[in-house]
Amino acid sequence: MLLVRGEAGGTTLTGTVYERGERAPRFKGAPNEDAPYVWVCDEFYQVESGGSAQTIAGKEVNVAFETPMPRGFDTREQALDAAEDHVRTQFARIGIDAEDVEVTVEKNDPQ
Repeated sequence: MLLVRGEAGGTTLTGTVYERGERAPRFKGAPNEDAPYVWVCDEFYQVESGGSAQTIAGKEVNVAFETPMPRGFDTREQALDAAEDHVRTQFARIGIDAEDVEVTVEKNDPQ
């Protein structure tokens, strides 16, 4: 599995790309559950009130989370491209410029 991590504004978002042969978590109604590469990550957005208060780039932001929705891909490259785009989009949804997000990919071998 690959961990795709975005960092910006003093906070981090990490999602997982499950590779061919690895068992990705199953969610009822998820598309492409049997794809060879599956991307899973939280989704969130800024709200005026409610949600969870987070300090991002030195200011308090209320953030609401959505249920993760796995997305399946045929190739590793497609999955990683979508993962990077997803991470950058989540930060943009809370007021961080997508270009300011540092994205890294790390191989994770669970024991």
